[in-house]
Amino acid sequence: MQRVQSAGEDYSVLTVKQKRLTVMAASLASLFSPMATAIYYPSLDTISKGLNVTNTKINITITLFLVIQGIAPAFVADIADRQGRRPMYIFCFIIFTAANIGLALQNNYVALLVLRMLQAAGSSGTVALANGVVGDIITSAERGSYVAFASLGGLLGPMISPILGGIIGQYAGWHWIFWFLLIFSAAVFIPLILFMPETCRNVVDNGSVPPPLFSRNITDTIRHRHRAEKGLTFNEARQKEMADKYHFRLPNPLSTLKVLLNLESAILLIATGLGIGCFYAISTGASVAFTTNYGFDQIKVGLMFIPIGGGSIISALTVGRLADGNYRRWAKKLNMPVVKNRRQDLTNFPIERARLEVIFPLFFVSVAVIIAYGWILTKKISIAVPIVLLFLMGFSLTATFQVLNVLMVDIYPGKPSVATAANNFTRCEIGAVFSAILLPLVDSIGWGWAYTLLALLFIGFVPFLLFVMQRGPKWRKQRTEGEDRARAHRQEKRDLKSAAKERKNNGST
Repeated sequence: MQRVQSAGEDYSVLTVKQKRLTVMAASLASLFSPMATAIYYPSLDTISKGLNVTNTKINITITLFLVIQGIAPAFVADIADRQGRRPMYIFCFIIFTAANIGLALQNNYVALLVLRMLQAAGSSGTVALANGVVGDIITSAERGSYVAFASLGGLLGPMISPILGGIIGQYAGWHWIFWFLLIFSAAVFIPLILFMPETCRNVVDNGSVPPPLFSRNITDTIRHRHRAEKGLTFNEARQKEMADKYHFRLPNPLSTLKVLLNLESAILLIATGLGIGCFYAISTGASVAFTTNYGFDQIKVGLMFIPIGGGSIISALTVGRLADGNYRRWAKKLNMPVVKNRRQDLTNFPIERARLEVIFPLFFVSVAVIIAYGWILTKKISIAVPIVLLFLMGFSLTATFQVLNVLMVDIYPGKPSVATAANNFTRCEIGAVFSAILLPLVDSIGWGWAYTLLALLFIGFVPFLLFVMQRGPKWRKQRTEGEDRARAHRQEKRDLKSAAKERKNNGST
C-alpha cells in the first residue's frame, strides 16, 4: 500500500468557525426539501376529503413529488459545480416561491398535482447544493464530524414539519401549509443569498480567488477586501483560467447519469435508496396507520414523527464521529498522516472499508425494527411501543444512509453536487415506488407482511456492499485513470484547435 500524500496548501481558507456556519446555513436551506415533503403527511386525509378524491390519489401527488425531487437536482448540480452555488440558490428560491403561492391559492386536484411537482423542482436542488458546499470546504479526514452540521436540515425537516403541518392543517386549514412554507423560506433564503460565501472550487478555488459578480455577495466582498489589506494574494493565473470557463451552458444531466452507471456508485446509491424507501414508506403510512388504529387527529399524527426525528439527530451526532475515528484508525494502520484542511489522495486508501465497517451492524438493527413495527400495527397495544420502534428506526436508518452519503462524496471529490444529485435521484425514485405501493400492499397482505417485504429488500442488498469494500479501491483507480485520459484527450484537442487558429491568423497577416 502506497503512502498517501497531502497537498501543500490549505484545502479552504475559511476558518473552522466560518466552515461550520457556512455548512449549517447550507444545511438549513436544504431543510425545505424534506419539509415540503413531510409537512404534507398529517393532512393527507383532510386534503383528500377537501378535494373529494381518494387517499390513493393524494398519495400519487407524493409519488410524483418524489419523482421530480429525484430528477431536478441532476440539472441544478451540473450548473452549480461549474458556475457556483449562489446562482442556483437564487434559482431554487424563485421556483419554490412561485410554487407555494400557486399551491396556497388552488382548490383543484390537477393543480395540486402539477404545482407539487414544481415545488419539488424548486426545493430538491438545495440538498445537492448543501452537499456540494460540504465537499467544497471539508476534507475526507474531517467530513464525518461535519455530518451533524450538514444533516441539520434533513433531520429537522422530517421531525418538525409533520408537527407544524398538523397544527396548521387543523387550526388554519391545509392551504396555510403553503403560505407558511413561503414565509419561512423567504426568511431563510434571502439572508443566505446575501451573506453565505461562494464555495464552488471551480469558481473560487479554495476560497482565495474572488468570485465573479453574479456569484459574489456581501461577505465575499468584505472577506477579500480584508485579505487584500493583509497582503494575502491569490493565484491570478488560476483566476483567469476559471474566468475563461465561467460562462452559461445548458445543464447537462449526463454527468449525473455517468455516476449512476458506475458500478461502485450504483451499488451505494441503490443501498441508500432502499433505506430511504423504507423511511418514506413509514412516513407515508403513518397518517393512515395512526388515524385508523389509534384514532389520532392531525396534531397527534404529527407528534408521532418526533421519535424518528430524535433518533436521527442522535445518529448524526454520534455516527459521524465514529466514521472519522475509523478513518483515522485505518490511516494509522497504513502509516498515513491525517492532516486537517489538506486534500489527501485516497486512490490507494480503503475509504469504502473505513466508512462501511461503522454501519454494517445498523443494517440488521434497521431491518429488525421495521419488521417489528409493521407487525405491531396489526395489534391494539400501548402507543409506547411504536414510539420506541420509531426512535430506533430513526437512529439506525439515518446512520446507514448518512455514512453512505459521505462515502459518495469521498469517491467523487471533484463533483460533490453531481454525486449528491445521483444519490438524490436514486433515493427519491425508490422512495416514490415504496410510497406508491405501500397502501395497495397493505390492503393486499396487511401491515406486517408489507413492511417485512420492504425490510427484506433492504437487507438483501447488503452482500453487494461487501463486494464494494473488497473491490472499491481498484474500481476507483480505474475510473480515475479513465478520467485522466479523457481530460488529457480534451486538452490535446483544445491545443490543436488553438494551434490551428494561430497558424490561420499568422497566414492571414
